[in-house]
Amino acid sequence: MLQAYFNILVIFLLMFVGYWLSYKQWFSNRTADMFSKLVLNLSLPFSMFLNITSNFTRDEFMTLFSGITIPLLSMLLTLFISFGYRRIFHISENRKGTFSTMVTCSNTIFIGLPINLAIFGELSIPFVLLYYIVNTTIFWTIGIYLIASDSPKMEEVQVSFYPLVALKKIFSPALLGFIIGLIWMMLSLRVPTLITGFGTYLADLTTPLSMFAIGIMVYFNGIKNLKMNKDIAGVLIGRFVFSPLIVWLLGQWIKVPELMLQVFIIQSAMPVQNSVPILARTYEADEEFAASSMGYSVLIYMLYIPILLKLIF
Repeated sequence: MLQAYFNILVIFLLMFVGYWLSYKQWFSNRTADMFSKLVLNLSLPFSMFLNITSNFTRDEFMTLFSGITIPLLSMLLTLFISFGYRRIFHISENRKGTFSTMVTCSNTIFIGLPINLAIFGELSIPFVLLYYIVNTTIFWTIGIYLIASDSPKMEEVQVSFYPLVALKKIFSPALLGFIIGLIWMMLSLRVPTLITGFGTYLADLTTPLSMFAIGIMVYFNGIKNLKMNKDIAGVLIGRFVFSPLIVWLLGQWIKVPELMLQVFIIQSAMPVQNSVPILARTYEADEEFAASSMGYSVLIYMLYIPILLKLIF
């Protein structure tokens, strides 16, 4: 347990490096976009491919997908709870869709993957990806629609919403790397040494670049600009209380391996999805609310994760 805490501390130190270098003007806001693209399109696909082909057999992997029910049900239940919460606590009209999206969908890759690697090691990666598949599917379909619904120009926004865009986001390079690795493993093919060596170097970039990107985002959103209100408090309660609690309860009913359930709980309690402020700006929703919610969720998460680990171990 103590080693897991030290590993998590290292992860957050990387985030602080990203924040500090942004303060020193080494990194710009566009640097975060560049790091994000490198992770999503290059380092993460190799990480997924190498992990699947080196750590799992065909029989072991076939048992994994039985657990996909938990993230799917938990996220749908969390979404419905967010609808009730925003009615009871009178969430502002121009924030309702963004609120529900932030409560339901978490940052499963840029923070979720490094944290799970720090706690559980590489065996957690397939479980991380299972949650990621559901999280990404819901975010780029239901989530993006809900954010767009906050726009005062909802009818115009609907015209610009294309299902193919959502499909492209769901079938990202990371997921394609996973699928190729899965096919490779099912066919019992040997991975060439050149691909293993080259891919390992790229895969090792995933954690530092992800945390640098988060540090840059936190800096440019501006800690001084964060403004707490009841709506943001509701997002934090949803992210850090309702979401992991629902996963845990489902895990008592749907039996899955202990490691899988622990990873799902960690994934469900991640900070706000980092794409939400960008989409809020794109669809003319409440960008300040989205950015403040993401900022607070990242900062509070540093204090929250040790408590969560104490509860699940």
